[in-house]
Amino acid sequence: MATPSPHEVTDLLVKWGRGDKEALDKLVPLVQEELRRLAHRHIARERRGHTLQTTALVNEAYLRLINHEGMPWQDRAHFFGVSAMVMRHILVDYARARGYAKRGGGALRVTLDEAAGVSAGPAAELLALDEALKELAEIYPRRSRVVELRYFGGLNNEEVAEVLKVTSKTVERDWRYARAWLYDELRRK
Repeated sequence: MATPSPHEVTDLLVKWGRGDKEALDKLVPLVQEELRRLAHRHIARERRGHTLQTTALVNEAYLRLINHEGMPWQDRAHFFGVSAMVMRHILVDYARARGYAKRGGGALRVTLDEAAGVSAGPAAELLALDEALKELAEIYPRRSRVVELRYFGGLNNEEVAEVLKVTSKTVERDWRYARAWLYDELRRK
């Protein structure tokens, strides 16, 4: 299948946002591969042996996205930015649920020596990053969105600028500031 043009995807997104179910049916095959790449990037950052697979993440994101019927989609970049945010929330929810299970939610009993060999790893890091991003969003909402769109969404500066309606230079400055702020915040935790 040929790569769809951004205009074609945007046109279908706008129609879907207006309630056109046929547009959604046409849109899904056009964005599916990009959603899989996005999900794969998210899963690749997770710990080895992570039980949530790329396909499951895409499917869960799809189910959450179709509930955004009536959403005034701006364009392709906006759609993938929202998709990235949805995937991030799914992974954070998944990590939290794993943490709950580790604290006794049906887990097997193990000795302290056995537990000492288990690392919290990327799931704990993802939760810490999510918490830090929430704090950043309270102080600097746009900078937090830049991180979501760049890091989680895989968008480049121009695409982020388009979604946020700012210049690429502003995105670049926000990205540098947010990375430094998050680094300091995560180092303190």
